[in-house]
Amino acid sequence: MNMLLSVKNLSVSYGGIKAVSDLNLEINKGEIVTIIGANGAGKTSTIHAISGVVAGVQGEIIFNGRNIIKEKCYARVKLGIVEVPEGRHIFPKMSVLDNLLMGAYLYKDKENIDMLLERIYKYFPILEKRKKQNAGTLSGGEQQMLAIGRALMSRPQLLLLDEPSLGLAPIMIDKIYEIIDLIHSEGTTILLVEQNAHQALAVSDRGYVLQNGKVVLSGPAYELANNEMVKKVYLGADVA
Repeated sequence: MNMLLSVKNLSVSYGGIKAVSDLNLEINKGEIVTIIGANGAGKTSTIHAISGVVAGVQGEIIFNGRNIIKEKCYARVKLGIVEVPEGRHIFPKMSVLDNLLMGAYLYKDKENIDMLLERIYKYFPILEKRKKQNAGTLSGGEQQMLAIGRALMSRPQLLLLDEPSLGLAPIMIDKIYEIIDLIHSEGTTILLVEQNAHQALAVSDRGYVLQNGKVVLSGPAYELANNEMVKKVYLGADVA
Protein backbone atom coordinates (compact mmCIF):
# COMPACT_ATOMS: atom_id res chain seq x y z
CA MET A 1 0.00 0.00 0.00
CA ASN A 2 1.10 3.58 -0.60
CA MET A 3 2.10 5.61 2.43
CA LEU A 4 -0.06 8.70 2.90
CA LEU A 5 1.07 9.93 6.32
CA SER A 6 4.18 9.20 8.36
CA VAL A 7 4.58 10.81 11.79
CA LYS A 8 8.08 10.56 13.22
CA ASN A 9 9.27 11.42 16.73
CA LEU A 10 6.30 13.71 17.30
CA SER A 11 6.28 15.73 20.50
CA VAL A 12 3.59 18.19 21.56
CA SER A 13 4.11 20.54 24.51
CA TYR A 14 1.88 23.01 26.32
CA GLY A 15 3.78 25.49 28.44
CA GLY A 16 6.69 23.13 28.93
CA ILE A 17 4.47 20.13 29.73
CA LYS A 18 4.69 17.33 27.17
CA ALA A 19 1.34 15.91 26.07
CA VAL A 20 2.90 13.70 23.38
CA SER A 21 6.43 12.33 23.41
CA ASP A 22 8.39 10.78 20.50
CA LEU A 23 5.28 9.35 18.86
CA ASN A 24 5.53 7.43 15.60
CA LEU A 25 2.63 6.32 13.43
CA GLU A 26 1.91 5.57 9.79
CA ILE A 27 -1.22 5.60 7.65
CA ASN A 28 -1.46 4.04 4.21
CA LYS A 29 -3.82 5.32 1.54
CA GLY A 30 -7.26 3.79 1.92
CA GLU A 31 -6.91 2.74 5.55
CA ILE A 32 -8.87 3.52 8.67
CA VAL A 33 -6.40 3.81 11.53
CA THR A 34 -7.54 4.41 15.09
CA ILE A 35 -5.85 5.86 18.16
CA ILE A 36 -7.33 4.68 21.45
CA GLY A 37 -6.46 5.62 25.00
CA ALA A 38 -7.81 7.09 28.20
CA ASN A 39 -8.52 10.77 28.80
CA GLY A 40 -5.24 12.68 28.84
CA ALA A 41 -3.37 10.01 26.87
CA GLY A 42 -2.46 12.46 24.10
CA LYS A 43 -4.97 11.41 21.45
CA THR A 44 -6.41 14.85 20.70
CA SER A 45 -2.99 16.50 20.89
CA THR A 46 -1.76 14.06 18.24
CA ILE A 47 -4.63 14.76 15.89
CA HIS A 48 -4.32 18.53 16.45
CA ALA A 49 -0.62 18.33 15.63
CA ILE A 50 -1.36 16.58 12.35
CA SER A 51 -4.02 19.14 11.36
CA GLY A 52 -1.81 22.04 12.46
CA VAL A 53 -4.07 23.69 15.03
CA VAL A 54 -1.56 23.61 17.91
CA ALA A 55 1.86 25.14 18.43
CA GLY A 56 4.70 23.56 20.40
CA VAL A 57 5.06 20.67 17.95
CA GLN A 58 8.37 18.98 17.14
CA GLY A 59 9.28 16.05 14.91
CA GLU A 60 8.24 15.23 11.37
CA ILE A 61 4.79 15.02 9.79
CA ILE A 62 5.27 13.66 6.29
CA PHE A 63 2.20 13.82 4.06
CA ASN A 64 2.42 12.48 0.51
CA GLY A 65 6.19 12.49 0.86
CA ARG A 66 6.44 16.11 2.08
CA ASN A 67 7.32 17.26 5.58
CA ILE A 68 4.50 19.64 6.54
CA ILE A 69 5.53 20.27 10.17
CA LYS A 70 5.91 24.02 9.48
CA GLU A 71 2.78 24.41 7.35
CA LYS A 72 -0.15 26.40 8.74
CA CYS A 73 -3.51 24.75 9.32
CA TYR A 74 -5.16 26.31 6.24
CA ALA A 75 -2.26 25.13 4.07
CA ARG A 76 -2.77 21.56 5.32
CA VAL A 77 -6.44 21.77 4.37
CA LYS A 78 -5.39 22.71 0.84
CA LEU A 79 -3.05 19.71 0.82
CA GLY A 80 -5.93 17.44 1.84
CA ILE A 81 -5.88 17.11 5.66
CA VAL A 82 -9.12 18.06 7.40
CA GLU A 83 -10.09 17.61 11.05
CA VAL A 84 -13.54 17.14 12.55
CA PRO A 85 -12.83 18.33 16.10
CA GLU A 86 -14.18 16.92 19.32
CA GLY A 87 -17.32 18.87 20.22
CA ARG A 88 -18.12 19.49 16.53
CA HIS A 89 -17.63 23.31 16.58
CA ILE A 90 -20.32 24.10 14.04
CA PHE A 91 -21.57 27.67 13.53
CA PRO A 92 -24.86 27.51 15.48
CA LYS A 93 -26.40 30.76 14.21
CA MET A 94 -25.72 29.96 10.57
CA SER A 95 -27.93 27.70 8.49
CA VAL A 96 -27.02 24.09 7.85
CA LEU A 97 -26.36 24.94 4.20
CA ASP A 98 -24.09 27.86 5.06
CA ASN A 99 -22.14 25.62 7.46
CA LEU A 100 -21.59 23.16 4.64
CA LEU A 101 -20.55 25.92 2.25
CA MET A 102 -17.93 27.05 4.76
CA GLY A 103 -16.27 23.71 4.17
CA ALA A 104 -16.15 24.36 0.42
CA TYR A 105 -14.24 27.63 0.60
CA LEU A 106 -11.49 26.14 -1.58
CA TYR A 107 -13.91 25.92 -4.48
CA LYS A 108 -15.44 28.83 -6.39
CA ASP A 109 -17.48 27.26 -9.21
CA LYS A 110 -21.14 26.51 -8.48
CA GLU A 111 -21.13 23.25 -10.43
CA ASN A 112 -18.38 21.78 -8.28
CA ILE A 113 -20.00 22.98 -5.05
CA ASP A 114 -23.39 21.57 -6.09
CA MET A 115 -21.74 18.23 -6.80
CA LEU A 116 -20.14 18.25 -3.34
CA LEU A 117 -23.46 19.11 -1.69
CA GLU A 118 -25.15 16.27 -3.55
CA ARG A 119 -22.57 13.88 -2.15
CA ILE A 120 -23.08 15.14 1.41
CA TYR A 121 -26.85 14.89 1.12
CA LYS A 122 -26.43 11.30 -0.07
CA TYR A 123 -24.54 10.50 3.12
CA PHE A 124 -26.79 12.60 5.36
CA PRO A 125 -30.30 13.05 3.88
CA ILE A 126 -31.46 14.78 7.08
CA LEU A 127 -29.09 17.68 6.33
CA GLU A 128 -30.87 18.38 3.05
CA LYS A 129 -34.19 18.42 4.88
CA ARG A 130 -32.77 20.78 7.49
CA LYS A 131 -30.61 22.91 5.18
CA LYS A 132 -32.47 26.16 5.93
CA GLN A 133 -32.51 25.63 9.72
CA ASN A 134 -29.98 27.24 12.03
CA ALA A 135 -27.38 24.62 12.85
CA GLY A 136 -27.79 25.24 16.57
CA THR A 137 -31.32 23.80 16.42
CA LEU A 138 -30.07 20.36 15.31
CA SER A 139 -29.79 17.41 17.66
CA GLY A 140 -26.33 16.34 18.83
CA GLY A 141 -26.21 13.53 16.28
CA GLU A 142 -27.32 15.81 13.48
CA GLN A 143 -24.65 18.33 14.46
CA GLN A 144 -22.04 15.58 14.26
CA MET A 145 -23.30 14.72 10.78
CA LEU A 146 -23.03 18.39 9.85
CA ALA A 147 -19.47 18.63 11.18
CA ILE A 148 -18.43 15.57 9.15
CA GLY A 149 -20.29 16.86 6.09
CA ARG A 150 -18.61 20.25 6.34
CA ALA A 151 -15.19 18.56 6.45
CA LEU A 152 -16.01 16.39 3.44
CA MET A 153 -16.93 19.49 1.42
CA SER A 154 -13.19 20.17 1.06
CA ARG A 155 -12.57 16.71 -0.44
CA PRO A 156 -9.97 15.58 2.08
CA GLN A 157 -7.44 12.89 1.29
CA LEU A 158 -7.09 12.33 5.04
CA LEU A 159 -10.08 12.86 7.34
CA LEU A 160 -9.23 13.28 11.02
CA LEU A 161 -12.13 12.38 13.33
CA ASP A 162 -11.78 13.32 16.99
CA GLU A 163 -14.26 11.49 19.27
CA PRO A 164 -17.16 11.33 16.77
CA SER A 165 -19.31 9.27 19.18
CA LEU A 166 -18.87 11.56 22.18
CA GLY A 167 -22.16 12.43 23.88
CA LEU A 168 -24.35 10.58 21.39
CA ALA A 169 -27.06 8.00 22.04
CA PRO A 170 -26.15 4.39 21.06
CA ILE A 171 -28.48 4.36 18.05
CA MET A 172 -26.89 7.56 16.74
CA ILE A 173 -23.38 6.21 17.36
CA ASP A 174 -24.24 3.22 15.16
CA LYS A 175 -25.51 5.57 12.45
CA ILE A 176 -22.38 7.73 12.55
CA TYR A 177 -20.17 4.67 12.27
CA GLU A 178 -22.18 3.33 9.34
CA ILE A 179 -21.45 6.62 7.58
CA ILE A 180 -17.76 6.48 8.53
CA ASP A 181 -17.58 3.01 7.02
CA LEU A 182 -19.31 4.24 3.85
CA ILE A 183 -17.02 7.27 3.51
CA HIS A 184 -14.03 4.96 3.86
CA SER A 185 -15.39 2.46 1.32
CA GLU A 186 -15.60 5.27 -1.23
CA GLY A 187 -11.89 6.05 -0.93
CA THR A 188 -11.29 8.48 1.95
CA THR A 189 -8.44 7.62 4.31
CA ILE A 190 -9.39 8.14 7.96
CA LEU A 191 -7.54 8.65 11.22
CA LEU A 192 -9.97 8.06 14.05
CA VAL A 193 -9.46 9.11 17.66
CA GLU A 194 -11.83 7.42 20.09
CA GLN A 195 -12.46 6.45 23.69
CA ASN A 196 -15.12 4.06 22.37
CA ALA A 197 -12.59 1.34 21.59
CA HIS A 198 -15.23 -1.25 20.64
CA GLN A 199 -16.59 0.90 17.82
CA ALA A 200 -13.21 2.19 16.68
CA LEU A 201 -11.49 -1.20 16.43
CA ALA A 202 -14.53 -2.74 14.73
CA VAL A 203 -14.21 -0.43 11.70
CA SER A 204 -10.42 0.06 11.62
CA ASP A 205 -7.63 -1.69 9.76
CA ARG A 206 -4.94 -0.90 12.32
CA GLY A 207 -4.62 0.87 15.64
CA TYR A 208 -2.31 2.55 18.13
CA VAL A 209 -2.76 2.55 21.90
CA LEU A 210 -1.55 5.68 23.71
CA GLN A 211 -0.67 6.04 27.38
CA ASN A 212 0.81 9.22 28.82
CA GLY A 213 1.57 10.59 25.37
CA LYS A 214 3.42 7.53 24.12
CA VAL A 215 2.52 4.60 21.88
CA VAL A 216 2.55 1.48 24.05
CA LEU A 217 0.97 -0.92 21.58
CA SER A 218 0.16 -1.02 17.86
CA GLY A 219 -0.95 -3.52 15.26
CA PRO A 220 -3.89 -4.79 13.24
CA ALA A 221 -7.22 -3.81 14.78
CA TYR A 222 -8.35 -7.41 15.25
CA GLU A 223 -5.16 -8.19 17.18
CA LEU A 224 -5.62 -5.18 19.45
CA ALA A 225 -9.26 -6.14 20.05
CA ASN A 226 -8.06 -9.52 21.29
CA ASN A 227 -5.08 -8.25 23.29
CA GLU A 228 -5.45 -8.99 27.01
CA MET A 229 -4.36 -5.54 28.16
CA VAL A 230 -6.60 -3.76 25.66
CA LYS A 231 -9.58 -5.92 26.61
CA LYS A 232 -9.07 -5.24 30.30
CA VAL A 233 -8.28 -1.53 30.18
CA TYR A 234 -10.22 -0.25 27.15
CA LEU A 235 -12.90 -2.83 26.33
CA GLY A 236 -14.15 -3.44 29.84
CA ALA A 237 -13.57 -7.18 29.68
CA ASP A 238 -12.83 -9.33 32.71
CA VAL A 239 -9.45 -10.92 32.12
CA ALA A 240 -8.29 -13.69 34.41
